[in-house]
Amino acid sequence: MENNKHFIVHKPYGYLSQFINNQTKRKKKMLGELHDFPQGTMAIGRLDVNSEGLLLLTTDGKVSEYIRSRKVEKEYYVQVDGIVTPSKIDQLKNGIEISIEGKKYTTKPCKAGIISTPNFPNRTQKIRDERHGPTTWISIIINEGKFRQVRKMTAAVNLPTLRLIRVRIGAILLDGLSLGQVKEVEKLM
Repeated sequence: MENNKHFIVHKPYGYLSQFINNQTKRKKKMLGELHDFPQGTMAIGRLDVNSEGLLLLTTDGKVSEYIRSRKVEKEYYVQVDGIVTPSKIDQLKNGIEISIEGKKYTTKPCKAGIISTPNFPNRTQKIRDERHGPTTWISIIINEGKFRQVRKMTAAVNLPTLRLIRVRIGAILLDGLSLGQVKEVEKLM
């Protein structure tokens, strides 16, 4: 039996969730700059370049497939532009229509709620300041992972995402992992 490797990463803002940049014109930061990963390492799901937080990596395709399935919850802390009302939380919880590859898609019901401001270091790129109006932090827990889904969900209820941080995948938490830190683990699930 081959020896697979598994990693937990706190992905910083501005990094692509990949190892090879197919768009050679743009100088983007890659995961390989954070650690010397073994050949065949893949990100399980992705966080876009503007998103931060928990990212799992593995050399085991079966583990990757399981974690990306609907059996595993993913939790995000999202700073949105504006004041969140109970009706907007209900809309998010009950499923909301977004666009995926130009087609209408209704998200599966999820968990959502207002949270107090989490204790994360400031982002490397400033978001904005209070004179531009109020912001609110919410938690969104989903079992699916469509392209830019959380950002599209908040935009659909007129709460554009300002900052998005994945804090949990299944039972694995971001807690205690500093920005850019990579931790090798025996197993992920």
